[in-house]
Amino acid sequence: MNMDTIDYQGLLERVCEETRPLAGKGHAADYIPALAEISTDHFGMALIDTKGGLYSVGDADIPFSIQSISKVFTLTLALRELGNEVWSRVGREPSGHPFNSLIQLENEQGIPRNPFINAGALVVADMLLEAHPDPRDKILTFVRMLSANNSILIDERVALSEKRAAHRNAALTHFMKSFGNIGGEVEDVLNLYCNHCSIAMSCIDLARAFRFLAQKGIHQRFEEPVLTFSLTKRLNSLMMTSGLYNESGEFAYRVGLPAKSGVGGGIVAVLPGHFSMAAWGPGLNERGNSLRGIEALDRFTTISGLSIF
Repeated sequence: MNMDTIDYQGLLERVCEETRPLAGKGHAADYIPALAEISTDHFGMALIDTKGGLYSVGDADIPFSIQSISKVFTLTLALRELGNEVWSRVGREPSGHPFNSLIQLENEQGIPRNPFINAGALVVADMLLEAHPDPRDKILTFVRMLSANNSILIDERVALSEKRAAHRNAALTHFMKSFGNIGGEVEDVLNLYCNHCSIAMSCIDLARAFRFLAQKGIHQRFEEPVLTFSLTKRLNSLMMTSGLYNESGEFAYRVGLPAKSGVGGGIVAVLPGHFSMAAWGPGLNERGNSLRGIEALDRFTTISGLSIF
């Protein structure tokens, strides 16, 4: 297919219409009370190509809680600061378990399988606390730069709601600290983690922010690459193998794009060399990923033939 003649807007509109029967299906992330209030009728998609063309449909401009999508931003900052030293404290393998599982940590001496499960993201948060005096502000500034939107904020209500429900994450952090893999105070790590998960962004914001992963680490708003080509390749590969937790294999089979999901209902996907795109549907499946979002991305790559395979 000639990439210059693809009707991205028409594709998004077709996918939105074909997945309309899934509106209201699935369940909101009710273990975080503030997210349980979000209507599962919402749906939006946005795509930005490497030439800067922006296409969107539905609720693409409505901010929502990005949750675990934020782990890509924190990992990117850690890689910028520490490079491959990051991998001395967190692995690069799919977990095969739910995102908040404690099962593997004891057998693997407190080293999380990858940076996208909760345990791994908590370790990355600890790294950022060690590297920066105000990592919360550092993350927010970084996200605003990537998305070209200085109005992006942390939803303090969601952050507080998440912190009150963070018993499993607290257990994970204490457990890793007992193995020496958390250097800071548990409370500080949890606060930073809950704050970055509570960043509110729209599909348009996310598509723009992930554009560097479609462009070998290059972003128009940065004087130097966000990441080296090598680290960009590795980050995309981690999203491919671990970005949707224990549904990553199924997503790779159906969609065929590196991606990262969050329990706020968002999914961001990248086709290196071509585009970054985001979908939002708050109704989740049994594995905590957007039901309509996965179906929409599946249809997009199936209809267009655009995937890494």
